[in-house]
Amino acid sequence: MIHDYDDAESGEPEFDGLDDVTESPGSVDLADLVRVIEAIVLVATDPVEPALLAQLLEQPVTVIVELCERLSEAYEDAGHGFQLVKVAGGYRYQTHPRYAAYVEKFVLDGQRARMSSAALETLAIVAYKQPISRAQIAAIRGVDPDGVLRTLQARGYVDQVGHDPGPGQATLWGTTSMFLEKLGLNSVTDLPPLAQFVPGADVVEALEYGLRIRPLSPPASPNGSSTGSANGSSSDG
Repeated sequence: MIHDYDDAESGEPEFDGLDDVTESPGSVDLADLVRVIEAIVLVATDPVEPALLAQLLEQPVTVIVELCERLSEAYEDAGHGFQLVKVAGGYRYQTHPRYAAYVEKFVLDGQRARMSSAALETLAIVAYKQPISRAQIAAIRGVDPDGVLRTLQARGYVDQVGHDPGPGQATLWGTTSMFLEKLGLNSVTDLPPLAQFVPGADVVEALEYGLRIRPLSPPASPNGSSTGSANGSSSDG
């Protein structure tokens, strides 16, 4: 896909004002810079870092970032079904979230491989608590996470990131760049805050009340008084 960025009436974004563009022998003009970025990102299997694009195009990183941001805005303004987004420190093309349901039907129908609830719980714990040890995960979940961690590591979502400096030097786990790519995040700081998933105080109070063990009331007698009180009055007589 090549846009006519030189046509002011084409409705495409204008890329003037980039004074940092380097004019070197054999270098491409501004419109071609954009086209080259599109071509490279399109064929890349992993997000392309701005530093690599800058090296390939012989331009400052600031120029590359500016071009990518303007190009991303152009796609959004034009209403395309795809986006140019920054993920895991690099740029890549991905489908627009607005059409995720249709893409999911096309890609996953008949070949869905869902993660187990145990794997999802463990992955969430690692994502929000990293770096974290196996013992700490076990303390939170209440079960040994060894098998689940091996599964997540095999899928490329988590990996060993270091060792605890304390006694025993336990292995610490963290998420990978593939995890960020799958969620479409640039860094773990982009994860939604846990506060929005925590129920309010009224909900917690209602749950505690519902789970509270209360003594069973004795069955009522036909005259409306409890069996216990009826027995007590008969014994007094």
